[in-house]
Formats: sequence, structure tokens, C-alpha cells
Amino acid sequence: MRQSMSRKGNYQDNSVMQRFFLSLKMERVWRRDYANHGEEICDITEYIVGFYNNERLHSRLGYLLPTVYERTMVSKLPIEVSGIS
Repeated sequence: MRQSMSRKGNYQDNSVMQRFFLSLKMERVWRRDYANHGEEICDITEYIVGFYNNERLHSRLGYLLPTVYERTMVSKLPIEVSGIS
């Protein structure tokens, strides 16, 4: 049984974010030489908004773009839980 995500020192708790930051570093940050902090912020924002969410396929989403996956999920009818309250 999986416990709460707040357990100290459990690498699996934050694996999705760890993978995201590794991708960010490998695909963008480590390949650039930024002149200043502002340039770095603009470039990382462009990576996330422009590339990561709109061009990069994600295996966890069935090799779809996050924006396409989100639109697909929104268009599906919600699951009915129960008519009894």
C-alpha cells in the first residue's frame, strides 16, 4: 500500500517532478550559457510553455502532447459517482 507523499527520503514520492527537472536540465539548461538571470528565466519559460507542453511527446500520456491530452480529457464525459447523497 502506498503511503502519503510527505515521507522523508522516499525517492518515489516525487519521481514525476524529478523527471521533469532532469529533462529541463538535460534538454535546455545544460546546453545554454545564460548572460544573466532574466535571460535564464525567459529561456526556461519558453522551454516549458513552448516546447515541453506543445511539442514534446510524453510517454506517460500515451505519447501525446500535454495540451492534446488535456483537451482529450476535458472532452470526455465526467464519471458519475452516485445518485445517493
